[in-house]
Amino acid sequence: MLILGLNGGADSVFDSSFGLSKNAYHDTASVIIQDGTVIAGIEEERLIRIKHTNKIWVLSVQFCLEEANKSLADIDRIVVYFNQDVLNRILKQEQLNNPSLIEIGSPHKLFEHLFFREFEFCLKENQLVFVDHHTTHAATAYYMSGFSDSLVLTIDGLGDEVATNVIDVRNKRFDYLLSKPASDSLGLLYWEVIRFLGYSHFDEYKVMGLSPYGASETYKEEFKRLYTLLPSGDYSLHRERITELFNILNPRSKDAPFTQIHMDIAAALQDTLEAIVFHVLRHYQKLTGHTRLVISGGVGQNSSMNGKILYSGLFEEVFVPSFAGDSGCAYGAAAYVAHQLQPNLPYKNITHAYWGTLIDDIEVPDILTPWQGFVSIEKMEQRSEQVSNLIIGGAVIGWVQGRSEFGPRALGNRSIIADPRVGSHKETINAMIKMRESYRPFAPSVLVERVRDFFEVPGKQDVFPFMSFVLNVRPEWREQLPAITHVDGSARLQTVNKNDNPRYWELIETFGRKTGIPILLNTSFNNNAEPIVDSIDDAIVCYLTSGLNYLVVGDYLVTKKDWSNEQLATLIVSLPKAAVLKREDRYISYTERGFSHFLTWNYDASRCYPLSDVWYQVLQQSDGLRTLQQLMTDLGLGDEQQNQVFEELLSLWSDRLIILYPGNLVA
Repeated sequence: MLILGLNGGADSVFDSSFGLSKNAYHDTASVIIQDGTVIAGIEEERLIRIKHTNKIWVLSVQFCLEEANKSLADIDRIVVYFNQDVLNRILKQEQLNNPSLIEIGSPHKLFEHLFFREFEFCLKENQLVFVDHHTTHAATAYYMSGFSDSLVLTIDGLGDEVATNVIDVRNKRFDYLLSKPASDSLGLLYWEVIRFLGYSHFDEYKVMGLSPYGASETYKEEFKRLYTLLPSGDYSLHRERITELFNILNPRSKDAPFTQIHMDIAAALQDTLEAIVFHVLRHYQKLTGHTRLVISGGVGQNSSMNGKILYSGLFEEVFVPSFAGDSGCAYGAAAYVAHQLQPNLPYKNITHAYWGTLIDDIEVPDILTPWQGFVSIEKMEQRSEQVSNLIIGGAVIGWVQGRSEFGPRALGNRSIIADPRVGSHKETINAMIKMRESYRPFAPSVLVERVRDFFEVPGKQDVFPFMSFVLNVRPEWREQLPAITHVDGSARLQTVNKNDNPRYWELIETFGRKTGIPILLNTSFNNNAEPIVDSIDDAIVCYLTSGLNYLVVGDYLVTKKDWSNEQLATLIVSLPKAAVLKREDRYISYTERGFSHFLTWNYDASRCYPLSDVWYQVLQQSDGLRTLQQLMTDLGLGDEQQNQVFEELLSLWSDRLIILYPGNLVA
């Protein structure tokens, strides 16, 4: 039985007609499974290059169908992560704001409209299935864990008007024990507090990394006023009191430095989250007797909390997928319906998420060749030997192999890798590409066979393939592993299994054989303006616009050349499909009018980038067919204007405000 799971919004990449909140239905994704086994899965952001996108799932669905060699007509069930009643209320509200949507009517008609609009496909009778948001979260973790019985905790900001569920699952039967509404959302509590630290949506993980620098006791009493622990594992939040934090600090501006107050607030917030979660878990573990726990939902990506749960010994085994957030709902939706319709499907522990775009070694040279004006390309005969030597020599490398990872974690196929023994790599990698806060740690990838040699692993669980747990580095290794050891002696580790990822395992093993430490620093291959790279072209662009020393794609070593403006001028210019060019004619004083040019996004008008007049002209004329030189010539730009184009080009390209590619590639 073929089942397609979906999550995400309704707007095309070039459109915003549905007007959904930029923070709703985020992390669009598609997953296709056959008889319970994943064939393919990918997040839409990897394909349309918009982080956390809530655009419609068109390209991800196309990808899944192509990988399965199927059409929509072949799919037995298409499953979406919505409660129909809740979605119906949302649609009615949207229709008040936008009467043109009235003809869409019900949730079922909405998806009939979307599939016909995007694919000219008419849904078959009984083909479309709706599953509640938190049920898909629960199914994601439960069916990936391979456990037959477990306690399930789903915890996020909000989904289908629910923020938290505790579920007793035995032999695929889901019994709901606790359900918490929006007013008691731990995800929303976390988000509302981090605004005082200068952060917003999707920044929660940064605050988790900041918290070890603070002392939770400093503001413990103030944070205790934000919640009440109730009998029987229940709790209530008092989010209306969050504004009392103004008595301690004013919200930090994004460019301001972090002070000890900010660090102490982060520590108190993390401590509050953990206190409430432990209160819930202790009660329901005792009530149900479960020895296994699975966690899902956006807050389930708090790997510090997960590590403390593991260390507590409340449960013998704890499972958290790398995509505990909403992208994982695509898998959960499909898996839930698959096991409902095929109850005899076996329990199976899923140990990797390499479900995305395949880098085919045969195709690599043909894709790299058009970039030869900017890079040199060398075929390596001994990939692991050569790359490990470069890493030992201090190089920071973009590493692209096999199928891309599903979810927000780079797990060794779309990674930036380096020597974990070099403490300065924290600053080096930030300066080269990541441009992120200096306090944030980098993660280690370690051979699964050696994890207990370097990390304090409690109990019998020693497989951590998804970077979902923060564990302690053994004290004797902390000074030797400064690049991956956080200030509190911890690390968010990934264990690497030879069967799941033989190339990455081989590289780490080779590095370990030469250094005595079978660990690599691993962080996601992207800069701060884009999602993780997916295609070879994504990797090339990221490499060219960063300070990375080398790029490795398959068996090929890629090295930058020095290039000239004349070579840049041979690249074709294109505008991102979600971009909007704006020209403002307005008063700039009581008597004077002025013109301004901007680039913004159809999904987030608050992100507005000033453009010079020459680049506004270039982008206005760009058609994805003409090179930069052709555009400048057609516009009649003089030498001074052309020099300005080149001076501003790298910044625009690095911020992914423009698309550049060789003339024999298609955007």
